[in-house]
Amino acid sequence: MNRFTGKTVLVTGGNSGMGLVTAQAFAAEGARVVITGRDAATLASAEATLGAGAIALRNDAGSVASARELAKQLAEANVKLDAVFINAGIAKLAPFADITEALWDETFDINVKGAFFQIQSLVPVLNEGASIVLNGSINAHIGMPTSSVYAASKGALITFAKTLSAELLPRGVRVNVVSPGPVRTPLHEKLGLTDDTAGQLQAQIPLGRFGRSIEVAATVLHLAAPESAFIVGTEIIIDGGMSQL
Repeated sequence: MNRFTGKTVLVTGGNSGMGLVTAQAFAAEGARVVITGRDAATLASAEATLGAGAIALRNDAGSVASARELAKQLAEANVKLDAVFINAGIAKLAPFADITEALWDETFDINVKGAFFQIQSLVPVLNEGASIVLNGSINAHIGMPTSSVYAASKGALITFAKTLSAELLPRGVRVNVVSPGPVRTPLHEKLGLTDDTAGQLQAQIPLGRFGRSIEVAATVLHLAAPESAFIVGTEIIIDGGMSQL
């Protein structure tokens, strides 16, 4: 399919993991893709996989100034967006007793404040009828130990799908959210997901396996495409039944 031929999409945190897989899926369907990330090397590598016209921009997802600078760069380049995947985020887990103010602030700066002000800053460069998809998490729905701050940040993010949809509907802009369960990405390796831990986690998934990034990407593309024009302010959970059965 070529649902995004002639369209331009932005994937924040599109330089690795789920973000990169989603950016590649958009490019494969004809989109011109803009990706952001903090690491110059992975940005350059990712950009090379996305075809002619792809744009890779360094950006700090937790900074309001960076959010505004990104929108300014796009406006100056005369780039108008048809879809946005707000994917950049962090997951740092710790027992309740060990939570620090620094961990709280970093998590909410990147996952909540950064996402909110990135969307606010991008509104002037959105085409009418644009779609915004937020990357949530099933941690907002389950009581997983050590995830209190991360889960709270994703819960806040999920509410944006409703409130921001209501505010942006006059511009024809839809906001929805995908909430993945356990998906194999480099982020899980950074979290120290050992074989034993992975096995315990996998045993909680009714389908008996971890999700794949391409399965999340497929749902993001569906929500970004005209075929989902009647889906507004909705959360789609992608977790192999872990939080549902």
